[in-house]
Amino acid sequence: MSRKLVELLYKERLITQSQYSEAEVIFRSNGDAIRQFIERKQLSESKLLQFLSQKFSMTALPNLTKFEIKPEIIAMVNPDLARKSQCIPIRYDRGILVVAIADPTQINLLDDLRFATKLNVEAVLTGFASFDLCFMKYYAGTQTMGRALEQFKKDAQISAGKDESIQFIEQHQVHEVGSDSAEDAPIISVVNGILAEAVRVGASDIHVEPYEKDFRVRFRMDGTLVDITHIPMEMRRAVVARLKIMSRMDIAESRVPQDGRIKIKIGIKEVDFRVNTLPTLFGEKVVLRILSKGNLKLDLRALGFEDTQLEIFRRGISQPNGMVLVTGPTGSGKTTTLYSALMELNKVSDNLSTVEDPVEYNLEGINQVQVNKDIGLSFAAVLRALLRQDPDTVLVGEIRDFETGEVAVQAALTGHLVLSTLHTNDTVSTITRMVNMGIEPFLVTASVNTIVAQRLLRTLCKACRQQAKIPNEKIESLGISKIGGSGSFFHAKGCKECNMTGYKGRVAIYEVLEFHSDLKEMVLAGNTAIEIKRSAIQNFGLQTLRISALKKAILGLTSIEEAVSMTSE
Repeated sequence: MSRKLVELLYKERLITQSQYSEAEVIFRSNGDAIRQFIERKQLSESKLLQFLSQKFSMTALPNLTKFEIKPEIIAMVNPDLARKSQCIPIRYDRGILVVAIADPTQINLLDDLRFATKLNVEAVLTGFASFDLCFMKYYAGTQTMGRALEQFKKDAQISAGKDESIQFIEQHQVHEVGSDSAEDAPIISVVNGILAEAVRVGASDIHVEPYEKDFRVRFRMDGTLVDITHIPMEMRRAVVARLKIMSRMDIAESRVPQDGRIKIKIGIKEVDFRVNTLPTLFGEKVVLRILSKGNLKLDLRALGFEDTQLEIFRRGISQPNGMVLVTGPTGSGKTTTLYSALMELNKVSDNLSTVEDPVEYNLEGINQVQVNKDIGLSFAAVLRALLRQDPDTVLVGEIRDFETGEVAVQAALTGHLVLSTLHTNDTVSTITRMVNMGIEPFLVTASVNTIVAQRLLRTLCKACRQQAKIPNEKIESLGISKIGGSGSFFHAKGCKECNMTGYKGRVAIYEVLEFHSDLKEMVLAGNTAIEIKRSAIQNFGLQTLRISALKKAILGLTSIEEAVSMTSE
């Protein structure tokens, strides 16, 4: 950031004398004073944009993040040149390239862009937060994309229908990210950049998606997919091939889905990726699930259980036999909950085993088995084998069918503690799901002792959350007043810190059901799930997912909108 802008703002009294002095200190440490003032809310970005637009007679784009920029426009300016010129190309028409800038006092930097592109360049203004977010979206993670593309064309000699790119990649099987030099294989630089950026921003998944005229990369952050970058179409086959080679997949086979794993090293940090490819209309889509042990907190007290819920859950997993089931949609944190339970049970005196598909994390002191259907190693087959291994506790990754459910129930009835997962909406519907699988109701009631349903809610960004007054009628309709809530809550706004989403991080909510004898009698009598749930709420104090979510909103951890959208009545 130029000193000219700080001096201009001081002269026009948009910043104070003390801020002007502080800016000098920040400059000396190579910091960015204006961005720091905006982040601390000492300077209004909207007022700053309005002032600069009028002062320099420039068009303003307040929210550049909502402006969809075509990949071919981004490709006109490579990352190094965009960073040097402090601009983002947004439109091209009849020899004129329109770029967005945040600091009009540095508009002379666009001269380098004019010289490099041989185009007429026009500039529009945008806010600093919007500029930073868009720069990350289109350039971060693949900062060497422009240079990599040029090098790729030279080295790989791309030609239609040939596989020189794959041969080129096979010679560079580098799995240590961050050590690449400018001379390294360009595809390696691109792929490593994507993987490293995903780990840096805390993404849970990477989606590499081919379309007819586009090849984009998205990250799942806090449960929501975010568009990160667009890779040139020329590199599509080579990028997918590189990922398949790193995952030890068959690069010659592109007609069927494949599964693999990647283990990379970023500095001293090791990260695992679970990789899946899927043939689509315009090529193979690759999805990578990031499994970082550094982000895995296997502590039941830190997961989000309320005290009463945690007491019930611990009572369930401390039983010598029976079944504890955790239910919820994909990506709701079921594995983390069960792993945390295993770590609490992990003692030298006990034999703990798991059967999983796939094994997500390696746990010290626990025998973990990977399912392999190709050789007949199904959930049921492994579970039968484990029961001959003298286990005390067995974790079954998922009860998907009657056979697995039947073996799990038999294990729970013959002196073993069985932990497992299902995909249902709440605790009570788990019972009906097992019965619908074909397991007899008397076997279900005899084996199951505790059921947990869970979801993950996005937590509000602490840097930008705003207080919001909720109308009394909404408070009454949601039943907030009955659980101790008033009309004061927080609302998601959006800032640079949270990628303009208003949310940063996630917290688990739980519905924990202790399967009492009265409820078991209702199941055997053929009562419906609704009747059983009503009885659990009225007679045993079952706290539903909706109530758990609203309590998190009352505490200011999330918004009412998030709590309502992620749960049902």
